[in-house]
Parts: sequence; C-alpha cells; structure tokens
Amino acid sequence: MTVYAAQLCAVRTLYSDKVQDHYTNPRNVGKLDKSDPNVGTGLRGAPECGDMTQMQVKVNPDTLVIEDVKFKAFGCGSAIAASSYASQAIRGKTVADALKLTNKEIAQELSLPPVKLHCSMLAEETIHAAVENYLSKNPTLKSKVSKHKEEEAKQH
Repeated sequence: MTVYAAQLCAVRTLYSDKVQDHYTNPRNVGKLDKSDPNVGTGLRGAPECGDMTQMQVKVNPDTLVIEDVKFKAFGCGSAIAASSYASQAIRGKTVADALKLTNKEIAQELSLPPVKLHCSMLAEETIHAAVENYLSKNPTLKSKVSKHKEEEAKQH
C-alpha cells in the first residue's frame, strides 16, 4: 500500500465528508508569481506533526479584493482540507474580511476532531502571513486596510 493510499484510508474512516472531499479534490492548488507586487505569499508549518502550508493571495490594489488564491500543503489530510477550504472561503473577499476567517470557523465547517485543530490554525496563520507579505510589498495600502477595519468596527 502506498503512503497516499494509507492516508486516504485513514481520511475515509476518521473524517467528515467535507474533509474527505477537500482532501481528495483540493481546490486552488498551485502557485502564483511571488514577484508580482499584487501577490502575497505566506508559509507556515506545524512542527508537532510536520505539516507545511504555503498560501498565496492575488489582491486587486484598488478594491483590496482577493481575486485569486493558490496553496500547497504537505502533510495530513486535515491540513490539506483546511487549506483547500480556507482558500475557497477567502476568494472574492476583501483583505480585511479574509483576516476575519478563524481557525474555529474552519474546524467547525470541516468538523475536524480536536487532535486536528492545529491544521485549522495552520490555515488561518498562513492566510495572515500571505496578507502581511502582500502589505509589506504595498505599504501605502496598509493604512487603507486599517481604515477599512476601523469602519467595519464602528458599524458593529
């Protein structure tokens, strides 16, 4: 039995249908040109289990809407599923709204077991890292994102 086949068997017996779906058919896998000033790249790892995730966001600088998302994840089925789900959840959202996606929401949506919560944390951290990288390339937009967050806070 190959490593992939063994992982697939484990995923099918331990995880929800959504985890199985995102693991066997991950969305938005790939990479964007990280030299593009409108692309932010985040890379994070979970040392306790060896999972690694890279997420990239392509942002429209005028609207601050995430127009494209790509990820690569190396690790367990939950890490791949969490990154796949998160990439779908933030596509089409503003940068400020993407930063609101929490690991709890990801874990709840995928029905992750408690021992796999680090996978949803990894997805959230990688989104934040990608946005921070984008903003570091575009420092004048950082204040625009902050203003957007403040305006939303006043509305709630």
